[in-house]
Amino acid sequence: MRILIVEDEVRLADTLRRLLHRGGYSADVCHDGAEGLDNALSGIYDLLVLDVMLPKMDGLTLLRTLRSHGNTVPVLMLTAKGELQDRVAGLDSGADYYLTKPFEGEELLACVRSLLRRGEGTASGALRWEDLSLEQGTFSLVCGERSVRLSRKEYDLMALLLQNGQQVVSKEQLLVKVWGYDSAAEENSVEVYISFLRRKLSHLHSRVRITTRRMVGYCLEVGE
Repeated sequence: MRILIVEDEVRLADTLRRLLHRGGYSADVCHDGAEGLDNALSGIYDLLVLDVMLPKMDGLTLLRTLRSHGNTVPVLMLTAKGELQDRVAGLDSGADYYLTKPFEGEELLACVRSLLRRGEGTASGALRWEDLSLEQGTFSLVCGERSVRLSRKEYDLMALLLQNGQQVVSKEQLLVKVWGYDSAAEENSVEVYISFLRRKLSHLHSRVRITTRRMVGYCLEVGE
């Protein structure tokens, strides 16, 4: 799962990034609203952690603009403002949850987990497609009575493929979504991890196959 932090306080942003990394998430940071909106509109993030008071564009304007483009990514708003009217303004602008500073790290991680589960649309935090279930809590890929544990990268790749099903996902999308904009990873990294996932699907005796669309990307198909 990849999370975008939009926070102008550099030390706090770095603390949040390290906290999310310890929680098992990939996180990128922007320090102003204009850059934050540009990155959020890329569609590669699973969740936004968004401050209200930002330079260049405030968080509420960013959020309203994001929603006006049809982007439904879950948004956790952070602010020092705790008055009722401020919370109402944030929620009315399209926020999914409102966390007032100061807060405990575990409280933020609990909010993140809750919003990500909601975004996946299942109460159990599992993604399901055909005979497969991807369990968020254990990083397990399950088919019938069989299951295998996935690495962080394998999990993120499999989640993207399951979310898109038979719709093709390009190598570039997978690379940016899983490894990030600033990663030195190359396209062959995607090929290596796709190979790992294919072996695990074979071990599970799943009917689902990862199909390569030459010069385009990957999608899921169901065999006999």
